[in-house]
Amino acid sequence: MSFQAYLDNIQAKTGKTPADFKALAAAKGFTEKGKLKPGVKAGDIVAWLKQDFALGHGHAMAIYALLKGKTA
Repeated sequence: MSFQAYLDNIQAKTGKTPADFKALAAAKGFTEKGKLKPGVKAGDIVAWLKQDFALGHGHAMAIYALLKGKTA
């Protein structure tokens, strides 16, 4: 599955776009100026996404990659 397919599936499941997740991560204090803050680990992001959006590990890791700067 391509990275874009992961993002599409996440949007279909949650109704949230990649931009929405970037804004939510900033509001949670995980990012600053569009970049992950030092010390924020993949596990922090995965736990948040599993709890708040019921995402599986693979989909949560796709959002983590997005927050790290990966593009579709």
